[in-house]
Amino acid sequence: MIDFLASKLHDARFMTMLLAFFAASATVYTLVMPLFAGNDLNKRMKAVASERERIRQRERDRLAKAEKVTLRQTPKQVVSKVVDDLNLTKWLAQESALEKLVMAGYRGHAPYVTFLFARAIAPIVMLLLAAVYTFLIAGTHWSLTLKIGICIAAAYAGLQAPMLFLKNAIAKRQLSIKRAFPDSLDLLLICIESGMSVEVAFRKVANEIAGQSLALSEEFALTTAELSYLQDRKAAYENLARRTGLDGVKSVCMALQQSERYGTPLGQSLRVMAQENRDMRMNEAEKKAASLPPKLTVPMILFFLPCLFIVILGPSYIKIANMH
Repeated sequence: MIDFLASKLHDARFMTMLLAFFAASATVYTLVMPLFAGNDLNKRMKAVASERERIRQRERDRLAKAEKVTLRQTPKQVVSKVVDDLNLTKWLAQESALEKLVMAGYRGHAPYVTFLFARAIAPIVMLLLAAVYTFLIAGTHWSLTLKIGICIAAAYAGLQAPMLFLKNAIAKRQLSIKRAFPDSLDLLLICIESGMSVEVAFRKVANEIAGQSLALSEEFALTTAELSYLQDRKAAYENLARRTGLDGVKSVCMALQQSERYGTPLGQSLRVMAQENRDMRMNEAEKKAASLPPKLTVPMILFFLPCLFIVILGPSYIKIANMH
């Protein structure tokens, strides 16, 4: 069986057909899945409502000096048992992991336990797969040092894979917030200048901006809940800046804190910051457009120029060959 798998893996025709099958399947999946994708707005807003209820319950318990009650989801029993039995919270926990999970949109204890479980299981799985491939399938003529190096590299990649996934989720979420934030500031400015309070303005903007950015709508809804139930309103703005991790949001939160503390007019500050965030968004778009020609240089040299030379010089070469 092993010899059969090894022969198939070294068969160029079979590997070409297999890669073509995977490419065709990925293309069909990319084209078909958007047709079955549902609307996550109701699901995300229910999660925000659950978080709002949790904040309300926590503040009520604090005021009543009762035992703290949480409404967050609990992790799965198997995952929680593995994390507790192996004491992964002590060995694999990172101080910034919980904050990064919040920035990626994963709140509560359940995502944290799942993250620790993934960091413990992924290296083992990658190590086993690499060992099976190198020692049993393809590495029959490889040296022992090379096999061990591949296994160690695979285990390290498995250890870093959850962090890489988390960084990608944070980048995707921050990009969604960054694109919609200038428009949300304009809406917030209109609401405040019309006479609404900050809480009502945040709630209104959260509902209106949901079609453009679910992540920003969720953050504004949570900020509304914290403004309503936290004792210190400054903490609500600091939590918003910490959850997003964006400089533009931090500047707006600082302006809101100064307005709360000193009573400075908020409309002018929001107008200036909305223009600054819009300029930053335009500058980033121009920067990406300016970096496009250097990025296209290598693909054009590798793929376009050979074809161009074949089209131009091909007929001449054929004529010269026929003359001889």
